[in-house]
Amino acid sequence: MAGSNPFSITLSPGKLRSKPKDTSPRTVAKSDEAAEKHGFVERTPKKRRGRKPSPRTGQVHAKVMPNVAKEISHEAAARGVQQGVLIEEAWALYKAAQKSEG
Repeated sequence: MAGSNPFSITLSPGKLRSKPKDTSPRTVAKSDEAAEKHGFVERTPKKRRGRKPSPRTGQVHAKVMPNVAKEISHEAAARGVQQGVLIEEAWALYKAAQKSEG
């Protein structure tokens, strides 16, 4: 025992050594199998959680006259779509008109 304190432990620095873990696929699979038998399951999420990213990432900041803004807003609300959808549709109509002219 070390000294008068029965709970103290004498550690000599030369005896404290770390050993690298065996991370081979076989060993990892074996430890995972043993863990599952004892009720331990992997808790890390399998896929990304939360909202999926929107494909609509381009932003157009159009300044329009107040009356045009109100009309666009009312039309989008009446149709149940976002204002960007109206802009996409208007652009498609514009491109179609350009094709038919040229």
